[in-house]
Amino acid sequence: MQFHSLVISNVEVSPGYWRMRMTAPPPFAGSRPGQFLMVKVTEGADPLLRRPFGIFDTGSFVTEYTDCGSQTYLEILYKVVGKGTAMLAAMHNGDRLDILGPLGRGFEPGDSAGEKILVGGGIGLAPLYFLAREMVASSRVRLFAGGRSREDILCITEFERLGVETYVATDDGTLGDRGFVTQVLERHLSTARNATLFACGPMPMLQATAEIARRHNVPCQVSLEAYMACGMGACLGCVVKGKEHRDGHPDYRCVCKDGPVFEQCDLLWEEGAGGHS
Repeated sequence: MQFHSLVISNVEVSPGYWRMRMTAPPPFAGSRPGQFLMVKVTEGADPLLRRPFGIFDTGSFVTEYTDCGSQTYLEILYKVVGKGTAMLAAMHNGDRLDILGPLGRGFEPGDSAGEKILVGGGIGLAPLYFLAREMVASSRVRLFAGGRSREDILCITEFERLGVETYVATDDGTLGDRGFVTQVLERHLSTARNATLFACGPMPMLQATAEIARRHNVPCQVSLEAYMACGMGACLGCVVKGKEHRDGHPDYRCVCKDGPVFEQCDLLWEEGAGGHS
């Protein structure tokens, strides 16, 4: 659906990282973890294209400005990386945004049996918070969060308040273990039983997580990050390779329409490119 939204709050949660809450129509409360939005940050033509953002959270809040006294909200996490996100960071309470969403295929949490393991880096933690909130009531949930430094580890307190057991690793050792979070994950998986992995973050981290999942024979869903122009599969600007057909040609998938969440075994990962993050 397309709708106009009012900014409720817009707060910098770490240097360069922001958390925005905005209004949403009541049907938006039915969105699923892993789905995303396409946001137009200005009514003008610059920037022309919408920007994609994962859904961090959604819920309701009490307001004196509606007859029913409550209204639906949605939240996003974003990093200022260019003109569009810089304009977003400059917005204040009451500013308007044009939203398209929720879009895409979200996570499939499955049954409550077994341990649910979330692996995220940077902005990739956004859809994982929404997912954790959905799963903690019936499953044991652990989070493995990674980044270059402590500034890239976002909203860990919010995860812990949900009851999620958290593990952190940073490249420079400024928070948690020094090194790649995928190394911490693999040490844990060596003793885990009946686990399912859910990952979102930069491609090297997803590649490494997928390889670890294959080695340990653990189901793994990954949420891909990609540049998008339309968000609905029309422009074919966010294509990735799926598993090869029998004739040897790859099966191309649109991240926006067929994803952004995929089973890791359905994607054609680059041979030997399993870097860590």
